[in-house]
Amino acid sequence: MEIKNVVIAGAGTMGYSMAQIFAKYGYAVTVYDVNRRALDNAQECIRKNVETLIKQGELDVNLANTLIERLAYTNEKDCFASCDIVIESIIEKLEIKKSFYAEISRIVREDAIIATNTSGLSINAIAEAVHIPERFIGMHWFNPSHLILLIELIKGDRTNTETAETVRELSLAIRKKPVVVEKDVPGFVANRIQFAVLREALDLVEKGVISKEGMDDVMKYGLGFRYACVGPLEVADFGGLDTFYHISSYLMKDLCREEGVPALLRECFEKGEYGVKSKKGFYDYSQDRDVLATEKRDEKLLKLFNAFYKEN
Repeated sequence: MEIKNVVIAGAGTMGYSMAQIFAKYGYAVTVYDVNRRALDNAQECIRKNVETLIKQGELDVNLANTLIERLAYTNEKDCFASCDIVIESIIEKLEIKKSFYAEISRIVREDAIIATNTSGLSINAIAEAVHIPERFIGMHWFNPSHLILLIELIKGDRTNTETAETVRELSLAIRKKPVVVEKDVPGFVANRIQFAVLREALDLVEKGVISKEGMDDVMKYGLGFRYACVGPLEVADFGGLDTFYHISSYLMKDLCREEGVPALLRECFEKGEYGVKSKKGFYDYSQDRDVLATEKRDEKLLKLFNAFYKEN
């Protein structure tokens, strides 16, 4: 199936970021949201993003104007009737998503693809509300979506091969790196790995083995630096599977196996310390440290992106 018309459902940060990327690569994009204010904010954010790209020399003025013209914004549901694909990025609550799909999946054409940007809700559970679930798939993007190339494509039990392949080709067309997750498991793949690392990291910090700053340095200057170039299975191959076998024989049994929320994470949560969004988490982000931290993160990610993946 050829995709030309895209509807992004949900005008939040991920929604308008996805819309901007699709418009950049020539797709006609409609951003849908029930909240008019959210649509206005999305339009303004995209405008500012485009202006920044122009100033940075990353985007030609004429192409920028064309990009803007490819975007439409609406709170009318008739936009779903003629699209080729819907990519949903609304609130991360199962019942709300199921209510959305129960209605929308009967408005779209029967051959239109329906995808959800959920970061961890069960694809099979959401699919229960989808009319013709064979054309339904998870399409999990990562923030910041203009720099993180990975997209996880999660197949539900009833997702057909054509749907998965079409969305994979669509992801490649917008210069992303899609991976197909063949089975619907909690957290999919990236979040399972992320939380396994977080569990062990917090356990070592809590036990006083290492400071929180030291833990982050281990990842930034060691493991993370290496993983930017080769994946964990490739690392093992380079290190020698015999070596990894022998280390596994004594280390695996000593790794953290706690099944609940890590104590340090629970402590922050109960204090209302949610990280950058609340200006305090494991670190202090008060007095504009949140803005500076975000800028520094994005600057480093952009340098990595340009070094490894920037288009010629």
